[in-house]
Amino acid sequence: MAQPTIPVERREFLTAEWRNLAMLNYVVAPSALAAWVPPGTELDQFGGKTYISLVGFRFLHTRVRGIWIPLHSDFDEVNLRFYVKRREGGETRRGVVFIKEVVPRYAVAKVARLMFHENYVALPMWHRIVEPVSEHGRVQAEYRWQHSGAWNTIRVECEGKPARPAEGSLEQFITEHYWGYAAQPDKSCLEYEVAHDPWRIWKATTATFEGSPAGLYGQALAKNFEAPPDSAFVAEGSAVTVYRGRVVG
Repeated sequence: MAQPTIPVERREFLTAEWRNLAMLNYVVAPSALAAWVPPGTELDQFGGKTYISLVGFRFLHTRVRGIWIPLHSDFDEVNLRFYVKRREGGETRRGVVFIKEVVPRYAVAKVARLMFHENYVALPMWHRIVEPVSEHGRVQAEYRWQHSGAWNTIRVECEGKPARPAEGSLEQFITEHYWGYAAQPDKSCLEYEVAHDPWRIWKATTATFEGSPAGLYGQALAKNFEAPPDSAFVAEGSAVTVYRGRVVG
């Protein structure tokens, strides 16, 4: 008997674990993101506010189409992202758009640019993770990346036990967008699914950004990082599956 055809959008492209996600979230004017919104999508808001998130995390045990690639399975990523939604029939699909994604491996950045036309760059990176040593211990996630000779740093500290975000909370909004959208060179939009279990989080006791981000993100967006984030937390993370995309719009 012939094997059933799997819809292209449900074919696995990448599997990995995303761990120790340090997430700094900032309220921005919708107009600041207008040029980045892919065709067929619209900005997704929480409580009438538009957010961008600066996110650092560990990419672990990565396999592309089931293949493990030596020296490219464990690495850091820092991305700047915002939130959109798209209607598919009677369903509202909530997703993210990446303004810029930083990784330390040139090959990783090149594959992502070729396959998804995402805005990846390869830069020197460094991380420091402090795991809790007791049930109510301290948690710290710190990520650094170097651009134009200067280091940029995300640092988030937390205490206590991780817990699932409260229903209807900002933390749930930030962590539970399960689609990715990327504008394509021909003015269409690529949509792909990102599947993972809901994450537990630690709310931040302190959260800071230090650096000179204008060269990567532009002066208008970089100004947002001069003030403390409007919210911050560390997400525990989980295994993830990224499925092959399809063109929409």
